[in-house]
Amino acid sequence: MEEIINKVANSALEVFDLEDYYPKGMRVQIDISQWLLEGFLLKEKDFREHLKNHDWSQYQDQYVAVHCSTDAIIPAWALILVSVHLAPFAKKVVNGTIEDLDGSLYEEILSKIDYSVYQSKPVIVKGCSRKPVPMRAYILATTYLQPFARSIMYGEACSAVPLYKESKK
Repeated sequence: MEEIINKVANSALEVFDLEDYYPKGMRVQIDISQWLLEGFLLKEKDFREHLKNHDWSQYQDQYVAVHCSTDAIIPAWALILVSVHLAPFAKKVVNGTIEDLDGSLYEEILSKIDYSVYQSKPVIVKGCSRKPVPMRAYILATTYLQPFARSIMYGEACSAVPLYKESKK
């Protein structure tokens, strides 16, 4: 019987797995419509009172996305004021959804990686993940890898989709 050889493991193919960079920590979303009159009308005095009485310590060391689930027209200062209350407790605060939050976290992380280790190498950006990696992170990773990689594919080694190939000079 012939020995089974793992050609992928023996190839020069480099796997870039975004899950390896997934920031650990609790993510929460705050819907400010809970502090609006009938979920739509911001009355400044009432809004400030709700914020003053809210237990902000529950967001200690968490990543927080602040949004409004209704079609209310929210003045910019309202979201900024919520972030002021969160600042002493939260690791990071963004305006938007949990996906926006994860995208923002990946932007920070991916901008600090040394991509020169992928110089002139074929790279596969691993596709399937168990963690909620946003599409924005895949696009950013590919953008950062492109100046260095000889080629970039997406997916798994057994079924990768070619995305980029360095032009012959």
